[in-house]
Amino acid sequence: MSQFAVGRKRWAIAEGYIPGQSHGPEPEMESHEAACFLNAAETDAHILITVFFEKREPVGPYRLTVPARRTLHVRFNNLTDPEPIPRDTPYASLIESDVPVVVQHTRLDSRQSANALLSTVAFPCNE
Repeated sequence: MSQFAVGRKRWAIAEGYIPGQSHGPEPEMESHEAACFLNAAETDAHILITVFFEKREPVGPYRLTVPARRTLHVRFNNLTDPEPIPRDTPYASLIESDVPVVVQHTRLDSRQSANALLSTVAFPCNE
């Protein structure tokens, strides 16, 4: 493992919601949820994301690769395989990686002209 490798292999984001409306130019000001990944390891990180809902079965896995010693920012709005994540629907996500990574969660809510942005580190799960 690299001297720079940090993070965990499993992360949870308990709160997710992609607003169905936006105010301002797209794609910059489009309402969205994002996961930001840091892979400081010497090998690529293969990421699986499973999305859980209140009133339906989970969807996934969504598959991503974060190259070694790189970062990747992924909007949940852009995840389409196996299916797009529905707008205006509460959800949560479980993120699994084959190498330790750090995950940060961000939401831009631009339904009004006074935008709201929140960001937090995801919950690191025990290995």
